[in-house]
Amino acid sequence: MARRYDPDRRQRIIDAAIRVVGERGIAGLSHRAVAAAADVPLGSTTYHFRTLDDLLVAALEQVDEEWMADFARWVASIDPAVPLTEEVARYVADVLGGDRAQTELVYELYLAALRHTAVRPIAAACLNEMAQLLGQRIGDLATARAVVAVADGLVLQHLLTGQPFDPDALRAGLAGVLDPGRGGRGS
Repeated sequence: MARRYDPDRRQRIIDAAIRVVGERGIAGLSHRAVAAAADVPLGSTTYHFRTLDDLLVAALEQVDEEWMADFARWVASIDPAVPLTEEVARYVADVLGGDRAQTELVYELYLAALRHTAVRPIAAACLNEMAQLLGQRIGDLATARAVVAVADGLVLQHLLTGQPFDPDALRAGLAGVLDPGRGGRGS
């Protein structure tokens, strides 16, 4: 039997892996589940991705590409005349006000690096790229790294707790951390 030409199969497998993780979490990711979701033979998933870590790497790379495009758009939109606390609050509000399932997926794949060492370099590169982009915009790499960490922590806490997002409380908290001269702990 002749082999069917299917140039998009690898991409369909990656897309299916992302859907599977979105629906079932990392624990639900298997070659069999992805093959079913992609409507391809099981052997196709193992042909293109020998291990589940290989599949996780491809999925995270794709999700990171979209995440970084959104982050770059936010960085480009930062108004230097507006306090950084306001801009960070806007970013967190945009992330939390967006597609929650997509944000959960991004963080689930990102946190997979805790247990899957193959994914760590991608997660680390993403954090570094975020800090570099922001650092170029605001002129301070150390502050940019801190802002990325704070924003990540805020988003993650809201995802984990399900607490309603309160932009005013966020702005006040960020002002205390990022603008200590305005009444925060550093004043």
